[in-house]
Amino acid sequence: MPLFSIRSAGLALSTAITLSLAVPAVAQDGLAGAYLAARHAGLTSDYAAAAQYFTRALTRDPSNPELLESALLAFVGLGEVDKAVPIARRMQSGGMDSQVAHMVLLADQLNRDAFDDALEDLQAGRAIGPLVDGLVLAWGHFGAGRMTEALEAFDKASADTGLAAFGLYHKALALAAVGDLEGADKIFSEEAGQPLRMTRRGILAHVQILSQLERNDEAVALIDEVFGRELDPGLAALRTRLEDGDTLSFDTIRNARDGAAEIFFTVAGALNGEASDGYTLLYARIAEYLRPDHVDAMLLTASLLEAQGRYELATAAYQRVPAADPAFYAAELGRAEALERSGKSEASIEVLSQLAKTHANVPIVHVTLGDAYRRLKRFEEATKSYDRALELFGEPEAGQWVIYYARGITLERQDRWEKAEADFLKALELQPGQPQVLNYLGYSYVEMGVNYDEALDMIEQAVAARPNDGYITDSLGWVLFRLGRYDEAVPHMERAAELEPVDPIVNDHLGDVFWAVGRKLEAAFQWRRALSFDPEEDEAVRIRRKLEVGLDAVLAEEGADPIAVANGN
Repeated sequence: MPLFSIRSAGLALSTAITLSLAVPAVAQDGLAGAYLAARHAGLTSDYAAAAQYFTRALTRDPSNPELLESALLAFVGLGEVDKAVPIARRMQSGGMDSQVAHMVLLADQLNRDAFDDALEDLQAGRAIGPLVDGLVLAWGHFGAGRMTEALEAFDKASADTGLAAFGLYHKALALAAVGDLEGADKIFSEEAGQPLRMTRRGILAHVQILSQLERNDEAVALIDEVFGRELDPGLAALRTRLEDGDTLSFDTIRNARDGAAEIFFTVAGALNGEASDGYTLLYARIAEYLRPDHVDAMLLTASLLEAQGRYELATAAYQRVPAADPAFYAAELGRAEALERSGKSEASIEVLSQLAKTHANVPIVHVTLGDAYRRLKRFEEATKSYDRALELFGEPEAGQWVIYYARGITLERQDRWEKAEADFLKALELQPGQPQVLNYLGYSYVEMGVNYDEALDMIEQAVAARPNDGYITDSLGWVLFRLGRYDEAVPHMERAAELEPVDPIVNDHLGDVFWAVGRKLEAAFQWRRALSFDPEEDEAVRIRRKLEVGLDAVLAEEGADPIAVANGN
């Protein structure tokens, strides 16, 4: 079964999961409220509420297959697999065929090291899917001490071209776990005749194996080849240990239960971005259940919950990463983002501020803190964070254009134009033709009333690079307006309003352009639309004044030439 078939199966089941959570059985006496509440919770991926309401409904209708399946999904999504086990057993005893129930029962057996029971049930037809079934068979034999049968099962799982990489990866882990480091290295080094598409986790497993084989120099070379020299703190520390001659322990897999957890994490990684987040989450949660210290599974779980808008659950998942783990800083960055997206901006800032102290030499921490300050319009603090990040980076590189660009924005908002312009120009030096920078710098020139021709050229380049960006298109229309080329400005401003129909500034600009070409009724309509989209208060005051007396009068009040004069009429 090729990988695309795994993903197709995942997509099919993820659709079934969505329907199961979203469409309850026909409400019976006294169940309508619980059904409706559960249905709403399912539609919004509110696993806690769904578990509560589906459980309540089950007290009145304990054998309803749809309720049982939905409750099962809710508990697994919530990470409470133990509470899902009795539901899965009830479904099994009732003769209900459910892939998710099979997954939960299998996870329970593997968690209890009941490997022979798991194998017996698989052989009896309680299947999950070809990849999971084949690898569980292999790790089950491994856990029961039957290494010969385990290796045969790994080889069988690797026989399918579409699944070969998965089977070989797990075989290499199993070999390393029993001390056959040379055999594991042969697979990772592609000497077995089948290349592996390695993940970060697989690379680190190979690094540990090379170190165990007293080949630290090769382990360092592998890290440099794959990750480059700009390493995150965990990799940097690992590389330093290798250079110092330390022998790394092999702890990627310690036993069969770890191997089983790796199966579900492997599948979750393959499905991530292909199947629904809710379906992928099932595999990540079971991986965590089988191996509670699986940090990569924690991070994947957290990101999937965040993608579903379940920010409190995502925050809790990120917080499970231990402070001593090399991935802690990444988890804290994720937690800060989840807090901000849930509307807790100050809490997010606090997390990042603490991280900037504990991980003071990690540039991305300061960049992220600067971005958070910038979104809150705390521009002076943002600038200081960007300053620190750039100090840590040292010699500027192409990828740092975005930091110069962001710092340029904060400097411009503090009316420190000379330094802001220097940062924008530095960003363009590092990333020539970058449309965001060209647009921002060009628009700034227009607003300042300088360098119109240069601004027009910059913004035209930006539009050519991103023709469907409404804000950049707005900038082009606006510079043409400021140049007095009103007829030319109209189609660009209309296009910008199509692309960004609810932006107050874009609609306000379109109103000004309509006024300039004599379409005054349409201008008033656009200004009213702009007001309906909640502009900043100073902008709203100006728009209301334009509706009262017209654009020409407002310009005169501001000491600028009215449109008629500027237009030569």
